[in-house]
Amino acid sequence: MATAFVLINVEIGAEEEVLRDLEPIPEVKEAYLVYGVYDIITLVETETMQELKDAVSLKIRRLDKVHSTLTMIVV
Repeated sequence: MATAFVLINVEIGAEEEVLRDLEPIPEVKEAYLVYGVYDIITLVETETMQELKDAVSLKIRRLDKVHSTLTMIVV
């Protein structure tokens, strides 16, 4: 199992929209709006590291209004 916390910066005012867009992504197990440097924190779980990479790169980072992400892989 591969697990990571992904911190997301989004366009100003689009926090709730992006949070809703994360809901249908099956690899995203939890997602929360937060205050501070980042706008959203998510818990992402997959079977393999490649699936984790794909979920972040091909699903989360490509959402409209996502500016940047920081992925912290759990060891």
